[in-house]
Amino acid sequence: MPEPTAGAVTAGAVSAGDVPVGPAAHGTAPTAADATVGLAADYFQTYSVVGLLAVVGVLFVAVAFEAGRLLRPVVPTPEKLLTYECGVDPVGEGWAHTQVRYYVYAFLYVIFAVDSIFLFPWATVFADPGYGATTLVEMFVFLGFLAVGLLYAYKKGVLSWT
Repeated sequence: MPEPTAGAVTAGAVSAGDVPVGPAAHGTAPTAADATVGLAADYFQTYSVVGLLAVVGVLFVAVAFEAGRLLRPVVPTPEKLLTYECGVDPVGEGWAHTQVRYYVYAFLYVIFAVDSIFLFPWATVFADPGYGATTLVEMFVFLGFLAVGLLYAYKKGVLSWT
């Protein structure tokens, strides 16, 4: 067998780049826990970019608002503190009590819009074999909660224009 030259590496020799690192350096094989830790690190590294962008965005907005607050002139005068009414001098109090009850109708609309959003997937699943009775009972329970809420709103007089 020929002698190896000074620059050659034999089959059993270990070069500097082949030194084992981690559990293999101590004679143990990598475990499933090591793979899980690596997977979790990759997962959180991916979302850390999103978190960093969110923090930078919030800081950008906060700095912009603070700079505007510090740089604007603040010179209050009695005329500037008056209520503006289309160029006409204001008469009476600026605080008039007006009862606007449209928020209740908007709230009821949102509730029943969400109801319709849940009814469409239910109708799709209800058509599949094997899910009929279970999904029917679940949907009647859901509709029962909505009916109780509507009955409560009716009893409180929310649905009447007074």
